[in-house]
Amino acid sequence: MRAKPAPINTPEGPDAAPRGFSIDAHRLPAPKAAPGLYLVATPIGNLGDITLRALQTLAGVDVIACEDTRITRRLTERYDISAQLKQYHEHNAEAARPKILEALAAGGSVALVSDAGTPLISDPGFKLVREVCAAGHAVYALPGPSSVLAALSVAALPTDRFFFEGFLPAKSAARKSRLVELARIDATLVMFESGNRVQDTLAELAEIMGSREAAICRELTKLHEEISRATLAELARDAAGLETRGEFVLVIAPPAADAEVLTSDALDDLLREQLAAHSVKDAVAHAVALSGRPRREVYARALELAKDLRGGDGED
Repeated sequence: MRAKPAPINTPEGPDAAPRGFSIDAHRLPAPKAAPGLYLVATPIGNLGDITLRALQTLAGVDVIACEDTRITRRLTERYDISAQLKQYHEHNAEAARPKILEALAAGGSVALVSDAGTPLISDPGFKLVREVCAAGHAVYALPGPSSVLAALSVAALPTDRFFFEGFLPAKSAARKSRLVELARIDATLVMFESGNRVQDTLAELAEIMGSREAAICRELTKLHEEISRATLAELARDAAGLETRGEFVLVIAPPAADAEVLTSDALDDLLREQLAAHSVKDAVAHAVALSGRPRREVYARALELAKDLRGGDGED
Protein backbone atom coordinates (compact mmCIF):
# COMPACT_ATOMS: atom_id res chain seq x y z
CA MET A 1 0.00 0.00 0.00
CA ARG A 2 1.44 3.36 -1.07
CA ALA A 3 2.22 5.73 1.78
CA LYS A 4 0.39 9.04 1.83
CA PRO A 5 2.56 12.09 1.08
CA ALA A 6 3.45 14.25 4.05
CA PRO A 7 1.45 17.48 4.34
CA ILE A 8 3.20 20.62 3.19
CA ASN A 9 2.87 22.22 6.64
CA THR A 10 3.98 20.34 9.73
CA PRO A 11 1.66 20.96 12.72
CA GLU A 12 3.13 21.88 16.05
CA GLY A 13 2.77 19.41 18.87
CA PRO A 14 3.97 18.87 22.45
CA ASP A 15 6.73 16.56 21.25
CA ALA A 16 7.93 18.79 18.42
CA ALA A 17 11.62 19.69 18.59
CA PRO A 18 12.34 23.35 19.44
CA ARG A 19 12.90 25.47 16.36
CA GLY A 20 16.32 26.97 15.95
CA PHE A 21 19.63 27.08 14.08
CA SER A 22 23.29 26.78 14.95
CA ILE A 23 26.27 29.04 14.22
CA ASP A 24 29.74 27.82 15.20
CA ALA A 25 28.25 25.25 17.59
CA HIS A 26 26.09 27.89 19.29
CA ARG A 27 22.39 26.96 19.21
CA LEU A 28 19.99 29.88 18.74
CA PRO A 29 16.22 29.67 19.07
CA ALA A 30 13.86 30.66 16.26
CA PRO A 31 10.22 31.59 16.86
CA LYS A 32 7.55 30.01 14.70
CA ALA A 33 7.13 32.17 11.62
CA ALA A 34 3.90 34.10 11.18
CA PRO A 35 1.63 32.81 8.38
CA GLY A 36 2.70 33.85 4.91
CA LEU A 37 5.13 33.32 2.06
CA TYR A 38 8.75 34.31 2.71
CA LEU A 39 11.07 35.00 -0.25
CA VAL A 40 14.48 34.20 1.18
CA ALA A 41 17.73 35.07 -0.60
CA THR A 42 20.38 32.38 -0.13
CA PRO A 43 24.15 32.39 -0.77
CA ILE A 44 25.39 32.30 -4.38
CA GLY A 45 28.50 30.39 -3.35
CA ASN A 46 29.87 31.12 0.10
CA LEU A 47 27.45 29.71 2.69
CA GLY A 48 28.70 32.30 5.17
CA ASP A 49 26.81 34.98 3.24
CA ILE A 50 23.42 33.95 4.67
CA THR A 51 21.77 36.61 6.86
CA LEU A 52 20.70 36.08 10.45
CA ARG A 53 17.10 36.95 9.54
CA ALA A 54 17.17 34.34 6.78
CA LEU A 55 18.39 31.66 9.19
CA GLN A 56 15.74 32.56 11.73
CA THR A 57 13.04 32.47 9.07
CA LEU A 58 14.16 29.19 7.50
CA ALA A 59 14.17 27.62 10.96
CA GLY A 60 10.80 29.10 11.82
CA VAL A 61 8.66 28.23 8.77
CA ASP A 62 6.66 25.05 8.35
CA VAL A 63 8.27 24.16 5.04
CA ILE A 64 10.98 25.39 2.68
CA ALA A 65 10.02 25.27 -1.00
CA CYS A 66 13.21 24.90 -3.05
CA GLU A 67 14.36 24.06 -6.56
CA ASP A 68 16.64 21.17 -5.59
CA THR A 69 16.41 19.67 -2.11
CA ARG A 70 19.98 18.38 -2.35
CA ILE A 71 21.36 21.89 -2.81
CA THR A 72 19.19 23.52 -0.14
CA ARG A 73 19.96 20.69 2.28
CA ARG A 74 23.63 21.70 2.22
CA LEU A 75 22.55 25.04 3.66
CA THR A 76 20.11 23.65 6.23
CA GLU A 77 22.60 21.03 7.42
CA ARG A 78 25.35 23.64 7.70
CA TYR A 79 23.18 25.62 10.13
CA ASP A 80 21.36 22.66 11.72
CA ILE A 81 17.91 23.67 10.48
CA SER A 82 15.29 20.91 10.52
CA ALA A 83 12.47 22.48 8.49
CA GLN A 84 10.83 20.24 5.91
CA LEU A 85 12.05 20.65 2.31
CA LYS A 86 9.67 20.43 -0.65
CA GLN A 87 10.53 20.88 -4.32
CA TYR A 88 9.22 23.87 -6.26
CA HIS A 89 10.70 24.32 -9.74
CA GLU A 90 9.60 25.05 -13.30
CA HIS A 91 8.72 21.43 -14.02
CA ASN A 92 6.43 20.80 -11.01
CA ALA A 93 5.18 24.34 -10.31
CA GLU A 94 1.67 23.78 -11.68
CA ALA A 95 1.13 20.88 -9.28
CA ALA A 96 3.05 22.33 -6.32
CA ARG A 97 1.50 25.81 -6.33
CA PRO A 98 -2.01 24.74 -5.18
CA LYS A 99 -0.50 22.81 -2.26
CA ILE A 100 1.40 25.89 -1.10
CA LEU A 101 -1.76 27.99 -1.39
CA GLU A 102 -3.68 25.41 0.64
CA ALA A 103 -1.01 25.49 3.33
CA LEU A 104 -1.14 29.29 3.51
CA ALA A 105 -4.94 29.24 3.66
CA ALA A 106 -4.66 26.91 6.67
CA GLY A 107 -2.40 29.39 8.45
CA GLY A 108 0.92 27.87 7.46
CA SER A 109 4.22 29.54 6.70
CA VAL A 110 6.34 28.74 3.63
CA ALA A 111 9.79 29.97 2.63
CA LEU A 112 10.63 30.04 -1.08
CA VAL A 113 14.31 29.78 -1.98
CA SER A 114 16.18 29.26 -5.25
CA ASP A 115 19.32 27.17 -5.57
CA ALA A 116 21.35 30.35 -5.14
CA GLY A 117 20.65 34.05 -4.83
CA THR A 118 17.35 35.90 -4.72
CA PRO A 119 14.15 34.01 -5.64
CA LEU A 120 12.35 35.03 -8.87
CA ILE A 121 15.52 36.55 -10.43
CA SER A 122 15.89 34.21 -13.44
CA ASP A 123 14.31 31.57 -11.20
CA PRO A 124 10.77 30.24 -10.61
CA GLY A 125 8.34 32.02 -8.31
CA PHE A 126 6.61 34.84 -10.20
CA LYS A 127 3.31 32.98 -10.68
CA LEU A 128 3.37 31.76 -7.10
CA VAL A 129 3.78 35.28 -5.72
CA ARG A 130 0.96 36.57 -7.94
CA GLU A 131 -1.43 33.85 -6.79
CA VAL A 132 -0.46 34.23 -3.14
CA CYS A 133 -1.09 37.98 -3.34
CA ALA A 134 -4.38 37.44 -5.19
CA ALA A 135 -5.49 35.07 -2.43
CA GLY A 136 -4.82 37.77 0.16
CA HIS A 137 -1.92 36.10 1.95
CA ALA A 138 1.13 37.97 3.22
CA VAL A 139 4.35 37.96 1.21
CA TYR A 140 7.64 38.93 2.85
CA ALA A 141 10.95 39.66 1.09
CA LEU A 142 14.19 38.81 2.87
CA PRO A 143 16.94 40.54 0.84
CA GLY A 144 20.41 39.11 0.61
CA PRO A 145 22.86 37.63 -1.90
CA SER A 146 22.37 38.40 -5.60
CA SER A 147 24.86 37.61 -8.37
CA VAL A 148 23.48 40.57 -10.35
CA LEU A 149 24.32 43.11 -7.67
CA ALA A 150 27.57 41.39 -6.73
CA ALA A 151 28.77 41.57 -10.34
CA LEU A 152 27.73 45.21 -10.68
CA SER A 153 29.62 46.13 -7.53
CA VAL A 154 32.95 44.67 -8.68
CA ALA A 155 32.78 45.39 -12.43
CA ALA A 156 34.05 48.98 -12.06
CA LEU A 157 31.38 50.18 -14.49
CA PRO A 158 28.56 52.71 -14.07
CA THR A 159 25.87 51.54 -11.63
CA ASP A 160 23.46 54.48 -11.64
CA ARG A 161 21.32 52.75 -14.27
CA PHE A 162 21.47 49.12 -15.36
CA PHE A 163 19.45 46.65 -17.39
CA PHE A 164 19.29 42.99 -16.36
CA GLU A 165 18.86 40.65 -19.32
CA GLY A 166 19.18 37.26 -17.65
CA PHE A 167 20.18 34.45 -20.00
CA LEU A 168 20.58 35.21 -23.70
CA PRO A 169 19.02 32.93 -26.36
CA ALA A 170 20.94 29.70 -26.90
CA LYS A 171 20.98 29.86 -30.71
CA SER A 172 23.51 32.17 -32.32
CA ALA A 173 21.13 33.94 -34.74
CA ALA A 174 18.61 34.74 -32.00
CA ARG A 175 21.40 35.76 -29.65
CA LYS A 176 22.91 38.20 -32.16
CA SER A 177 19.51 39.70 -32.87
CA ARG A 178 18.92 40.25 -29.16
CA LEU A 179 22.38 41.74 -28.66
CA VAL A 180 21.70 44.28 -31.40
CA GLU A 181 18.58 45.35 -29.48
CA LEU A 182 20.49 45.50 -26.20
CA ALA A 183 23.22 47.64 -27.79
CA ARG A 184 20.75 50.53 -28.05
CA ILE A 185 19.94 50.62 -24.33
CA ASP A 186 21.55 53.56 -22.54
CA ALA A 187 22.46 51.64 -19.39
CA THR A 188 24.99 49.16 -18.06
CA LEU A 189 24.00 45.67 -19.20
CA VAL A 190 24.06 42.62 -16.94
CA MET A 191 23.52 39.13 -18.30
CA PHE A 192 24.06 35.50 -17.35
CA GLU A 193 25.82 33.00 -19.58
CA SER A 194 26.75 29.34 -19.36
CA GLY A 195 30.31 28.14 -19.63
CA ASN A 196 29.74 26.25 -22.86
CA ARG A 197 28.46 29.39 -24.63
CA VAL A 198 30.42 32.20 -23.02
CA GLN A 199 33.21 32.26 -25.64
CA ASP A 200 30.73 32.49 -28.54
CA THR A 201 28.77 35.17 -26.74
CA LEU A 202 31.90 37.24 -26.12
CA ALA A 203 32.78 37.05 -29.82
CA GLU A 204 29.29 38.26 -30.77
CA LEU A 205 29.37 41.01 -28.15
CA ALA A 206 32.70 42.19 -29.53
CA GLU A 207 31.30 42.17 -33.05
CA ILE A 208 28.30 44.28 -32.07
CA MET A 209 29.59 46.45 -29.18
CA GLY A 210 33.35 45.94 -29.49
CA SER A 211 34.74 49.18 -28.02
CA ARG A 212 32.78 49.07 -24.75
CA GLU A 213 34.37 48.23 -21.44
CA ALA A 214 33.13 45.06 -19.80
CA ALA A 215 33.74 42.58 -17.01
CA ILE A 216 33.53 38.80 -16.89
CA CYS A 217 32.57 37.66 -13.39
CA ARG A 218 33.07 33.93 -12.84
CA GLU A 219 32.21 31.90 -9.74
CA LEU A 220 31.35 34.95 -7.62
CA THR A 221 31.97 34.47 -3.86
CA LYS A 222 33.33 30.96 -4.46
CA LEU A 223 36.84 29.59 -4.00
CA HIS A 224 37.82 30.14 -7.64
CA GLU A 225 36.22 33.57 -8.08
CA GLU A 226 37.68 35.41 -11.05
CA ILE A 227 37.00 38.91 -12.43
CA SER A 228 38.36 40.01 -15.83
CA ARG A 229 38.00 43.65 -16.91
CA ALA A 230 38.81 44.98 -20.39
CA THR A 231 37.07 46.02 -23.59
CA LEU A 232 34.78 43.47 -25.20
CA ALA A 233 37.19 43.20 -28.12
CA GLU A 234 40.05 42.32 -25.75
CA LEU A 235 37.95 39.88 -23.75
CA ALA A 236 36.80 38.14 -26.94
CA ARG A 237 40.39 37.98 -28.22
CA ASP A 238 41.52 36.23 -25.03
CA ALA A 239 38.43 34.02 -24.69
CA ALA A 240 40.19 30.92 -26.01
CA GLY A 241 42.16 30.76 -22.75
CA LEU A 242 39.13 31.41 -20.55
CA GLU A 243 38.29 28.85 -17.88
CA THR A 244 34.74 27.87 -18.85
CA ARG A 245 33.81 25.86 -15.78
CA GLY A 246 31.45 27.60 -13.40
CA GLU A 247 28.80 30.29 -13.55
CA PHE A 248 29.27 33.57 -15.42
CA VAL A 249 27.84 37.06 -15.11
CA LEU A 250 28.77 39.50 -17.90
CA VAL A 251 28.63 43.25 -17.26
CA ILE A 252 28.89 45.65 -20.22
CA ALA A 253 29.26 49.43 -20.06
CA PRO A 254 26.57 51.65 -21.63
CA PRO A 255 27.23 53.33 -24.97
CA ALA A 256 29.49 56.37 -24.65
CA ALA A 257 27.63 59.60 -23.99
CA ASP A 258 29.58 61.29 -26.76
CA ALA A 259 29.18 58.45 -29.28
CA GLU A 260 29.22 60.01 -32.73
CA VAL A 261 26.76 59.33 -35.52
CA LEU A 262 28.70 57.87 -38.45
CA THR A 263 29.19 60.02 -41.51
CA SER A 264 27.62 58.88 -44.78
CA ASP A 265 30.97 57.61 -46.07
CA ALA A 266 31.65 55.72 -42.84
CA LEU A 267 28.16 54.23 -42.93
CA ASP A 268 28.74 53.03 -46.49
CA ASP A 269 32.02 51.40 -45.46
CA LEU A 270 30.31 49.71 -42.54
CA LEU A 271 27.44 48.45 -44.68
CA ARG A 272 29.75 47.09 -47.37
CA GLU A 273 31.68 45.18 -44.71
CA GLN A 274 28.48 43.79 -43.20
CA LEU A 275 26.87 42.95 -46.55
CA ALA A 276 29.93 40.96 -47.55
CA ALA A 277 29.32 38.58 -44.65
CA HIS A 278 25.62 38.86 -43.78
CA SER A 279 22.15 39.14 -45.24
CA VAL A 280 20.68 42.60 -45.80
CA LYS A 281 18.53 42.17 -42.67
CA ASP A 282 21.48 41.28 -40.42
CA ALA A 283 23.74 43.89 -42.02
CA VAL A 284 21.16 46.59 -41.36
CA ALA A 285 20.67 45.46 -37.76
CA HIS A 286 24.40 45.64 -37.07
CA ALA A 287 24.80 48.97 -38.85
CA VAL A 288 21.90 50.56 -36.97
CA ALA A 289 23.40 49.49 -33.64
CA LEU A 290 26.85 50.81 -34.53
CA SER A 291 26.07 53.90 -36.59
CA GLY A 292 23.56 55.82 -34.50
CA ARG A 293 21.48 56.45 -37.63
CA PRO A 294 17.73 55.69 -38.04
CA ARG A 295 16.89 52.20 -39.27
CA ARG A 296 14.82 53.45 -42.22
CA GLU A 297 17.77 55.45 -43.54
CA VAL A 298 20.23 52.58 -43.02
CA TYR A 299 17.90 50.07 -44.68
CA ALA A 300 17.40 52.23 -47.77
CA ARG A 301 21.14 52.71 -48.15
CA ALA A 302 21.80 49.00 -47.63
CA LEU A 303 19.44 48.12 -50.49
CA GLU A 304 21.27 50.51 -52.81
CA LEU A 305 24.69 49.11 -51.90
CA ALA A 306 23.44 45.52 -52.12
CA LYS A 307 22.35 46.12 -55.73
CA ASP A 308 25.85 47.25 -56.61
CA LEU A 309 27.53 44.40 -54.72
CA ARG A 310 25.22 41.56 -55.70
CA GLY A 311 23.13 42.75 -58.62
CA GLY A 312 19.37 42.27 -58.74
CA ASP A 313 17.06 44.02 -56.33
CA GLY A 314 19.32 43.75 -53.31
CA GLU A 315 16.89 41.69 -51.21
CA ASP A 316 17.94 38.34 -49.73
